[in-house]
Amino acid sequence: MKLIYLFLLFSTFSLVAQTDVERAEKLMSQKKYVEAKIILESYIRMHPKDPKAIENLGDIAGLEHKWSDAIKYYKILKTDYPKNADYIYKYGGALGMKAKSVNKFKAMGMLDEIEQSFLTASKLDSNHIDSRWALVIYYLEVPGILGGSESKSQKYANQLEHISPVDGYLANAYIDEYFKRYKEAERNYVKANEIGKSKVTFKKLHDFYLYKLKDAEKAKKLKEQFEKTV
Repeated sequence: MKLIYLFLLFSTFSLVAQTDVERAEKLMSQKKYVEAKIILESYIRMHPKDPKAIENLGDIAGLEHKWSDAIKYYKILKTDYPKNADYIYKYGGALGMKAKSVNKFKAMGMLDEIEQSFLTASKLDSNHIDSRWALVIYYLEVPGILGGSESKSQKYANQLEHISPVDGYLANAYIDEYFKRYKEAERNYVKANEIGKSKVTFKKLHDFYLYKLKDAEKAKKLKEQFEKTV
């Protein structure tokens, strides 16, 4: 009888805990981050190793641009789950954003860990899109003397193309746009939009026409075409 009671007791705790995390996630989807954070912080006092709660707290910190807090939470996850590509990618991403907010000398000291986080995530999961996107951007933004290069960026754009043709075209367009090769960039954005036919691919091409090419007429026509399909 005692065993049955204990089983029911732990089952009840589990259901309550699950409800707390789900409640917080619902609030997050409504952009009520402060309320979600209160629930999650209370919850992890009793369940300090719950990965979903920790990840959500890291995500909230990131959405609030509190990069040190995000790093703290994601570091727990990457330490506890060293084979999880998502956790390691998010840790690297938070480090990368933190590096952009500090002075150049401090940022330089963070580059190796940022790069290794993205590389590790990409190796752990051969289909991990986000880590490859991060590497495309990382190798473009980091100066050549510190390891950045177009060829390295292109390597991961090529990998994206094999995983997801849409992401491949978008990544190639991103590289072309970065180097002001606007004809090539347009061609890749158009290809991505033809295949993807999504709000994301439409917006990328629309914004490229409007803000890079300064071609309001092309942007207008594209928008009219897109609105007919929605």
